[in-house]
Amino acid sequence: VSEIGCIYTCQGLELDYVGVIIGPDFVIRDGIVQTDALKISKHDKQSIWGGKQVIKAKNPEALKKADRIIKNIYRTLMTRGLKGCYLYCVDEETNDYFKKFVP
Repeated sequence: VSEIGCIYTCQGLELDYVGVIIGPDFVIRDGIVQTDALKISKHDKQSIWGGKQVIKAKNPEALKKADRIIKNIYRTLMTRGLKGCYLYCVDEETNDYFKKFVP
């Protein structure tokens, strides 16, 4: 490992390999992706900036927007590696789901 970054430093970059840590904001249950904007890292102030109060109020539009943002973040990160992508999922069921796709 020679560099480390986040979604904001990786946008537009193409790397040979990328490693992505999938946090508790993105889990897979019975094959279905579930997102939770309230579980985004407290260090990530930009993704859902100013929206957590609206999300806590269960505003349907805010929840839909947060869902798209979370999915887009992980999609963007996982597609930066030209030769490969390493995944680590903090959630065991999500980790098991992705393992099914690796021979």
